[in-house]
Amino acid sequence: MEQDLGEIKVGFIGAGNMAHGIAQGILVSGKVCPDNVMVSAPSLNNLGKFKDCGVRTTHCNTEVVRVTRVLFLAVKPHIIPSVLQEVSAVITPQHIIVSVAAGVTVATLERLLPTGSMVLRLMPNLPCVVQEGALLFCRGSRAGPGEAGLLRELLSSCGLVEEGPEAFIDIHTGLSGSGVAYVYMLAEAMAEGAVKMGMPSALANRIAAQTVLGAGRLLRDSGQHPAQLRADVCTPGGTTIFGLHALERGGLRAAAMGAVEAATERARELGGK
Repeated sequence: MEQDLGEIKVGFIGAGNMAHGIAQGILVSGKVCPDNVMVSAPSLNNLGKFKDCGVRTTHCNTEVVRVTRVLFLAVKPHIIPSVLQEVSAVITPQHIIVSVAAGVTVATLERLLPTGSMVLRLMPNLPCVVQEGALLFCRGSRAGPGEAGLLRELLSSCGLVEEGPEAFIDIHTGLSGSGVAYVYMLAEAMAEGAVKMGMPSALANRIAAQTVLGAGRLLRDSGQHPAQLRADVCTPGGTTIFGLHALERGGLRAAAMGAVEAATERARELGGK
């Protein structure tokens, strides 16, 4: 059920790309007005782009907490303890704390926050900045369906929003958080292949980008399994099956699976530190 977000006050501690992408998505929906959003950062470096969106800015973290209900922690993981020590005194049971700090577990957040705090952990990815992100969140021990529904509705314009157990967060990091870089590498390699065959680089890169975009939208919107869509492109003895054979010889499938596994394991290592 849609919730009325008109009166919700949203705050961000941290003003990096991910915070900006999430804030843009929230504002694009039109359900939260810019005056109800406040962002804090220690310097002016990143605050300009938030001011351009019409949101309020400050250098004081506690000011953000005092005037907002939904608070996004969008700082580097190693800064989380000091930030929470600074703001804990003004956090109330009514606050909904959403952490996007990679590797910082719900248990750690709940230990650092006042007893009874409502915590959710969110892992977005870079395409949030163009409202095409893939976001996965999990709930802490005190966050219920109401808080989950509110977060889902708040982020609905940022892209795909899913809820899962915390164990899935690191897998999501390996699949989607890091996965955008795998796609960029594939697009780069495809474009370089076209350059090798005689196409100008700029044209090859534009076509590679559109190919990735179109394939992704078709995969998402059709609901079909990737293998079915792949088979639909192949004709007996045609160009595509020859190209796919070259990819199989190069170990693309195993390399992609290995990349997700390696990135997931690294996320788990970082979370254990």
